[in-house]
Parts: sequence; C-alpha cells; structure tokens
Amino acid sequence: MNFFSIESIFFEIWGYPMSYLEFFGTVAGGVAVWLAARANIWSWPLGLINVTLFFFLFFQVQLYPDMFLQVFFFITNLMGWWRWAHPKPDEEDKKHELKISFMPIRQMLIFSSLGLVGTFLMGGLASNLHEWLPQIFSQPSAFPYFDSFVTVMSIVATYLMIQKKVECWIIWIVVDCVATGLYFAKGIKFVGIEYLAFCFLAAFGLWQWLKEYKSYHTAS
Repeated sequence: MNFFSIESIFFEIWGYPMSYLEFFGTVAGGVAVWLAARANIWSWPLGLINVTLFFFLFFQVQLYPDMFLQVFFFITNLMGWWRWAHPKPDEEDKKHELKISFMPIRQMLIFSSLGLVGTFLMGGLASNLHEWLPQIFSQPSAFPYFDSFVTVMSIVATYLMIQKKVECWIIWIVVDCVATGLYFAKGIKFVGIEYLAFCFLAAFGLWQWLKEYKSYHTAS
C-alpha cells in the first residue's frame, strides 16, 4: 500500500472512496486550525503534516499552483513553530501590541494589482508545466488560473493577517469559496467540505476583528 497515493482507499462513505492521503491531510488541517484559534503550539507540527500530505494530494489531482502553495505554508509553519517556541522577553508587554486596522486605499489597490498580476503569471506558468517538464507533470494543470488565484491570494491574505489588516478575512472568504468549488470539481470532496467550513470560519474571523476594531475606537 502506498499511503501517499490517492488510489490507496482508507474507507468508503456514501459511495465516496476516501483515500488515506485526503482523510489524514484534511483532519490534520482542521485540527491545526482549531488549535491555532486557541493559540496552542501543537497547531504548527500538525500544520506541517497537513501541508505535506496536501502537497502529494494536489500533485495527483493536477492542482499544481495549490501544490506549490503547500511549500510556502510548510515554511511559514516552521517559522511560526519556532517563533511561538522562542517568545521575546518583552512578549507580555501589551503596550506595543499590534492592533487591528484597515488598509489605506492606495495600499489596497497595490495588493489587488499584485494579486491579479501574480494570478495571471502563475496561471500561465501552470498552463505550460506539462509541456516544459513532461517527466514530472505528465498531466496538464487543472483550472490553472483559478488555482493560481487561490495560491497567490492565500499568500497575500497570510501577509495581511500577520499585519492584522481587516481585509485579510475578506480575501480569505473569497479564496475559500473559490477553493471549495475547485476541490469539489476535482473530486476531493472531503477537502471541499473542509474549505466550505473555512468560509464560515473566515466570516466569523471578519466579524470578530471588526468588533475588536470598533472597541479600540469606542474606548478612545
């Protein structure tokens, strides 16, 4: 049995064949998000398991930009794990805490433009991978531009989340909606259900951040 093959079936549910790869990758991702929301450091190693399994999963369903995105997430998970395990001495000093804010219009236009340009560049690259590197990518990329949009805008949203910009959640909602459609279209329905749940989590995150943002201004 090849655990990393989507053809290795763990079980069937309502006629849907669930591979080991999809099941454990999705569960690891869901638990990692749940732990992250509770600021638990174990979210990072579970996140590493999630992105590693999804790397192999997305390769086999020809979602190549999504596959490359897992490399980015692997690096950020390592960085996050190290950062949480080595807090700064003044970490408890709340006076310097980064506060939630909105992006200036100019900054929003710059990030939107970068996202669109990045999507078309990566989409063009993904469209030609099977011609340039047929030994590795034997099949053409599935939905290269939609998949590239998910990849590029996930990176943008991650950066804005680190900066505590409210707009990051709006981007996550859009990204998760597009990703949900992609995963259902490619037949990885368990992943699609998880990302559908992420849509609602992102909406909740947006509501929470807006509430906290308003509390700053009400207090001042």
